[in-house]
Amino acid sequence: MRFTLNGREAQVDAPPMKRLLDVLREECALTGSKEGCGEGECGACTVLVDGMPVVSCLVPFAQVRDAEVVTIEGLEGAHPLQKAFAELGGAQCGICTPGMIMAAVALGPNPSFEEIRHGLAGNLCRCTGYEAIYRAVEGAS
Repeated sequence: MRFTLNGREAQVDAPPMKRLLDVLREECALTGSKEGCGEGECGACTVLVDGMPVVSCLVPFAQVRDAEVVTIEGLEGAHPLQKAFAELGGAQCGICTPGMIMAAVALGPNPSFEEIRHGLAGNLCRCTGYEAIYRAVEGAS
């Protein structure tokens, strides 16, 4: 199946009902997206599909045909959010960090505090209590 992956055309041969998370990790060797729960509840596997944040553990691979998929690797370590998470303590154990960053990327530039809280509500963190994450997203704006 053909789709755009991190800005490049990709052709991947995988079963259409295989989870997008598994295709990214196994077929594409992009292991930045993490499986936290496998039920769409934690947000650790969040990626962008056509600019919208989705939990890739619930998305069948067939749904990204001709779509643009961006993973944490697609940011290439150069996004201001990645720098802010590192400098402002938004990253702790690292399990939720890729999903948090991808959900925050979808918020666009200069989100309000309420937009940040709402936009990250589907992403769970077991380490921080969220304040450092909110500061990191605000700091990147």
